Amino acid sequence: MNAAMPTLRSGPWSLIHGLPLSQEPGLGSLTIAGYAREVTRRYAEREALVLHAPQGRISWTYAELWERSVEVAQALIAAGVDKDSRIGILMTNRPEYLSAVFGIAMAGGTAVALSTFSTPYELEYLLKTSNVSLLLYERQVLKKDFGAMLTELEPRIATATPGRFSSMKFPFLRRLVALDAVTAVAAPAAADAAIVERWADFLAGGVAIDAAQVEARAATSSPGDPGVLFFSSGTTSTPKGILHAQRALAIQWWRWPRLMDIDAERYPVRCWTGNGFFWSGNLSMVVGNALSTGGAVILQPAFQADEALVIMEKERVSFPNGRPHQWARLEASDQWTRVDLSSLHYITYGTTLLKHPSVKTDWQLRPAFGTTETLTINTAVPANTPEAEYRGSYGVPLPGNVLKIVDPDTGELVPIGERGEIGIKGPTLMLGYIGKTIEETFDSEGYFMTGDGGYVDAAGRLFWEGRLTEIIKTGGANVSPSEIDAVIATFPGVKLTQTVGVPHDTLGEMVVACIVPQDGKTLDAAELCDFLKERLASFKLPREVLFFSEDELAVTGSGKIKFKLLREIAVKRLAAGGSPASPA
Repeated sequence: MNAAMPTLRSGPWSLIHGLPLSQEPGLGSLTIAGYAREVTRRYAEREALVLHAPQGRISWTYAELWERSVEVAQALIAAGVDKDSRIGILMTNRPEYLSAVFGIAMAGGTAVALSTFSTPYELEYLLKTSNVSLLLYERQVLKKDFGAMLTELEPRIATATPGRFSSMKFPFLRRLVALDAVTAVAAPAAADAAIVERWADFLAGGVAIDAAQVEARAATSSPGDPGVLFFSSGTTSTPKGILHAQRALAIQWWRWPRLMDIDAERYPVRCWTGNGFFWSGNLSMVVGNALSTGGAVILQPAFQADEALVIMEKERVSFPNGRPHQWARLEASDQWTRVDLSSLHYITYGTTLLKHPSVKTDWQLRPAFGTTETLTINTAVPANTPEAEYRGSYGVPLPGNVLKIVDPDTGELVPIGERGEIGIKGPTLMLGYIGKTIEETFDSEGYFMTGDGGYVDAAGRLFWEGRLTEIIKTGGANVSPSEIDAVIATFPGVKLTQTVGVPHDTLGEMVVACIVPQDGKTLDAAELCDFLKERLASFKLPREVLFFSEDELAVTGSGKIKFKLLREIAVKRLAAGGSPASPA
């Protein structure tokens, strides 16, 4: 498949327009409900979702996914959900997650994707910031009891009268709906508070709502309406709420199979994922490649290497979608030499899987550049494109997108071939950061400035060269050093802290905390790690803690630690075996 080449405008300057969105092949409805309706009409009786749960194998067809989504919408309408109401989803990978995403859109609401990695500290921030009015949550995820966590965060939950709950801490939250766990690791959670509705009771409450009312609400949706709110770490000390329009999700869902060069006749997509749908990339890529082609999503609620390999074999998975550090764990599993993975074909970043003796594929992934703010990719090289055609680039702007390279100091366009900061705008660009003004979010021309550096050539191809910001990319996730440092700074005895990312074989980058203790204080790395485990999600935890004296660190005139130089010092210190922390 050859990439459609963009047009160059503004002479020799680094301003590249992709093809008009109207010329992109394969697009269907650009609303979430419209997308669900179209794939259901095409593939109604095919298997859409599979979950291996403690009670056995669960399978939904496309028609059943649609019906369950309508049931969610009916229940939400009965619960008083209005246009643009924000509905939180705090669940593992399970069929109900997707029926909630589609059902919320059908009812006119906006889905808020909340991380199941959240600590109480983080969940409190997410609930306060997102202002959800109704929360759909899984009672327990592995050893984490979300029911108990919510009661701890808001004690009124335990004593509230059903239908009369009000909270000063979460002033918009009115309803809580709990699903039973599908990860049976810990003992059963405590009984739910009176205010909490069981999932079955919640759905039963919508029986009186006519399905025609759901259709009427869905018909009012437009591509520009809010669709899903994601959270992602950024350069600030707290996660950013990134609000996407419905068309952003729909466009990416429709376009993924084209860019991945999916041959659904020869190699039907059966896409395994062990990562949460609260990651925008996972919700975009998995749903798009599977459901847009009549394939199936094979769900694993929480990644476990042994189980993942067995599921891949049993379900004849053709498309494994994971993160770099997970592939190494698969290879180390006792099941590695026992399973037949010959069904694998669309192997993305799991190069380890290519080593398996049963795997034989000539399909080849090609580079792409994207951000959460553009709902993953905004430039791409289609899979299987000959190297001579893309020459190590990250492809051209996707249809509807406009890309520019500017001098990061002046904001002025740079000539073709000159390096600078990457700016992007287009149909999958976020509506904005919640709580931020337009001026704080986009430049004066409406571009999102990515903080990434690179250049474009005369053919309009982007050559991405890394981040100009300090964001750490670990295991495929973005981690904000400022967020981690804000927590470390509250640990007794810390004088200065700067978290950096250093190269790592499987994670890409490893989170490393560099700390200057207060004068006369001796800090214990293990105690610090235990402190952080209560306050940060596991993927944000430092895997190494290094201690320094203040005179060992280079600082700016304002007293800020020089990030790049410190990272180089950390790499050398670790290579020499310097002060390890407890494993994250």
